[in-house]
Amino acid sequence: MEDKPKFRVEVISKIINKHVDGKTKIQQDAVKLTAEFLGCFVEEAAHRAAVEAKAEELLEVTPEHLEKILPQLLLDF
Repeated sequence: MEDKPKFRVEVISKIINKHVDGKTKIQQDAVKLTAEFLGCFVEEAAHRAAVEAKAEELLEVTPEHLEKILPQLLLDF
């Protein structure tokens, strides 16, 4: 079984802190949870895009497959 995509907590923390004011504090548990959520999101996007490619009888996922699944994926998450 393959591992889920993983995001480094340090990177996620820097991204979050770059987009909030200096007074806002983000707990480390929230950053870890955000990294886990992003991993789940990317895994689901890859799976849905692969299903779309397979439905078109293709062996390779293209950006167009991601574009097709993205609206419903965003609604589901």
